[in-house]
Amino acid sequence: MTIQVAVAGASGYVGGELLRLIAGHPMLDLGAVTGHSNVGETLATLQPHVPEFADRVIVETTAENLVGHEVVFLALPHTKSAEIAQQLPAHVMIIDCGADFRLEDSANWEKYYQTTHAGSWPYGLPELTLASGGKQRDQLRQAKRIAIPGCNVMAVTLALAPALQAGLIEGADLVSVLSVGTSGAGKASSPDLLASEVLGSARAYGVGGTHRHTPEIEQNLRLASGKSATIAMTPVLVPMSRGILAVNTAKPSSLFSLERLRDVYQAAYGDEVFVQVLPEGQLPRTASVLGSNNAQISLAFDEHAGRVVVVSAIDNLVKGTAGTAIQALNIALGLTEEIGLTAIGVAP
Repeated sequence: MTIQVAVAGASGYVGGELLRLIAGHPMLDLGAVTGHSNVGETLATLQPHVPEFADRVIVETTAENLVGHEVVFLALPHTKSAEIAQQLPAHVMIIDCGADFRLEDSANWEKYYQTTHAGSWPYGLPELTLASGGKQRDQLRQAKRIAIPGCNVMAVTLALAPALQAGLIEGADLVSVLSVGTSGAGKASSPDLLASEVLGSARAYGVGGTHRHTPEIEQNLRLASGKSATIAMTPVLVPMSRGILAVNTAKPSSLFSLERLRDVYQAAYGDEVFVQVLPEGQLPRTASVLGSNNAQISLAFDEHAGRVVVVSAIDNLVKGTAGTAIQALNIALGLTEEIGLTAIGVAP
């Protein structure tokens, strides 16, 4: 049995990663690949790292070109997914890698995206620990609509959620500084975020609480702890093509001890295939997760500053987006969670 899938936005970075993972998934059969400005071009030109699909031609992103598939991946610019999704029938599974359906609060959506809120879908972060019990993967089983988290959100949420849920850190003073590869800005990014502009340099962006991932992170941490959380999140564009290294700090609560923190993270992630809590003294590196659906996490306590430190590393294009989309698909279809996600190899 194979499942026919389409990729809308197949010419972009996320689209390219979806294609790479689909090529290695034994249950998936690629149908339509769609785009906008690249209509008529072949994947041999646009995504040469996936030779299996070299002769596929990009067609226009329309409901008519997508409707005949069992699963549709949307790798479209923010605010573009909703207009396509509403035209597709309920029996088609839609997995949105954009932001359109991530936020539950319409006021937050309108504040950060300046458009009308389209609603929220089941949230595709399987490993998210929930204050209500269990994990988010339980909400994905047999789901027909799934919203995939933002890449920075993934790195920060996995790092902080277990500690907040256990009450070991305070939620009112969370700080996260993320070193982000240039692919995190997307192929259609503004000129000052292109790789050629950051070689030998680094620059912060989304400074001062303006980054759109801020309300999404706070939403996740509230789901994990049952309480509100406030985070100062600053991404820094660095001269690497892909990857995120997030350094997250928080004030310890009266319940905190480093030993207890380690026990909590072992309980949260010990059985997870794609999240590794590193041994004491070992720190995550983006190179160690490159091309994989893995997240690495390390735990420490800064006695001098009185801060808990949780460092996380992911590949923004895989665990941060396309890999989690495939993982969520597997869960929704009742497949083995890691199928199609064990091979490592990256686009040039």
